Amino acid sequence: MREEALKLHMEALVCDCHSDSLLRVLEKGADLNSRSEEGHLDFPRMREGGVDLEVFACWVDPKLPEERYVKQALRIMDAFFRQVEGSDGLVVHALKAEDIRRAKSEGKIAAVLAVEGGHAISNSLEVLRIYHRLGVRLMTLTWNNSIEWADSAVQPRENGGLTDFGRQVVEEMNRLGMIVDISHVSDRVFWDALEISSKPIIASHSCARALCDHPRNLTDEMIKALAEKGGVVFVNFYPKYLCPQGSEVTVERVVDHIQHIAELVGADQVGLGSDFDGLPALPKGIEDCSKMPVITELLMERGFSKEEIEKILGGNFLRVFEEVVG
Repeated sequence: MREEALKLHMEALVCDCHSDSLLRVLEKGADLNSRSEEGHLDFPRMREGGVDLEVFACWVDPKLPEERYVKQALRIMDAFFRQVEGSDGLVVHALKAEDIRRAKSEGKIAAVLAVEGGHAISNSLEVLRIYHRLGVRLMTLTWNNSIEWADSAVQPRENGGLTDFGRQVVEEMNRLGMIVDISHVSDRVFWDALEISSKPIIASHSCARALCDHPRNLTDEMIKALAEKGGVVFVNFYPKYLCPQGSEVTVERVVDHIQHIAELVGADQVGLGSDFDGLPALPKGIEDCSKMPVITELLMERGFSKEEIEKILGGNFLRVFEEVVG
């Protein structure tokens, strides 16, 4: 690791826009406050990798009975709160952009709570509002399962998109100050959400379809439209979304997608959305969050400026967070 790259990485605000690490806590009894060789992320390894902020996804298995969705979501949120409380002040639950800035300045980790999959609100704006009161600041409209008010990328429905209730969800998220996330949604839902939202929307863990033709990725047209409204694409590390072959993928391919998006719409519209602990495999060279500085080194090698790298690593996330959340 070049000293110049490591210095830039450690000084920059580094934000990762998606992880499923709370599932390890809930299902396997993992303690994110202790360094482990299991999984992809814990707080000590975040410190090693210079990761200043993580978006922790609350994912409810849609195979559960629908009447259990909210209870399961609350169980996962409780796991999040217990991990933060167990950090002895090292980790801060970020509710506003100022919380993120303060955590960075004090050498602490900022943790953002998210919901992955709109089925977790059980078709209720009241539940959505309660989640916001509990500190949820981002919601992915669907997961891989289509729901009553929105269809997913892998289960697109003919004449699908957002229903009237789905439109209300987006509008209410705008009003509350919750970031609308369109990773996992169908193309039709993407365009509907982009049209309806008065605030920038994001793809928290998606890649470029031009480099890997998968429905979970965004076309160049979609990336341009998202960028025009101030949104950001946070590149997923899943080999299956990075390369058509999906095997023998290296971290270079992550940077290929970052570079493609930056060349298409500018460095202001791309960031990192690893999907740590939600993937069966990661690219060679970035096996867990402690290896994140390698991305900075590769960006430097490819000619990105210091200012561009700082935006990609975390500045773009902070900008959208401040504009939408406050």
